[in-house]
Amino acid sequence: MQEPEIQGMSYDDVYLGMKERNVKGSTDKLAAAHITIAGAGGLGSNIAIALTRIGVGHLTLIDFDTVELSNLNRQQFKLSQVDMPKVVALKQNLQEFNPFVEINIHQTKVTHDNVKELFQDADIITEAFDNPAAKAMLLDAASEFYPDKPIVMGTGMAGIHSSNTITTKHPRKNLYIAGDGESMGAEGLMAPRVMIAAGHEANMITRLILGDTEI
Repeated sequence: MQEPEIQGMSYDDVYLGMKERNVKGSTDKLAAAHITIAGAGGLGSNIAIALTRIGVGHLTLIDFDTVELSNLNRQQFKLSQVDMPKVVALKQNLQEFNPFVEINIHQTKVTHDNVKELFQDADIITEAFDNPAAKAMLLDAASEFYPDKPIVMGTGMAGIHSSNTITTKHPRKNLYIAGDGESMGAEGLMAPRVMIAAGHEANMITRLILGDTEI
């Protein structure tokens, strides 16, 4: 039987080659992890790409929205994907980056009533909304239904303020918040600071997967 190939290369060579520069000893833990991301916009799409590239094995993406032209200044979508459901477009892009990641999608709005079902398989809950009320709702519901699961959140990444004001905080057990905590989306959202905050979230998720619970 012929060995399976990807892009003319053996399956095993592609898999191992993509892991070659990862931190030593991280591959198996990353591949076993299941991360659920609520929101597939500026934060969520960038977090998902970072986790996909390092080989997190299982991702669940949740978002009810479709891709708009105004999203393209910071969200990881293409002009050709305008009007597509965000979760469908993002899954399509992620599979091009890493075909070894299992990706589940839900085109739905997260509510208190569906949090228990949507996040039951998550090792880590990731909040990536742009609505403060939605952020608060998910934190309350996750704390109620899954108090032992870490939740990584973002708040404050608008404008063109200093990159150094974006940090990760650990205000209580199992809660991690990335951002400056102050800037509001009304002043404008652009790729650089959104990507910095998303990087903080993705890095904290990676640390948690690998067993480091401190910031």
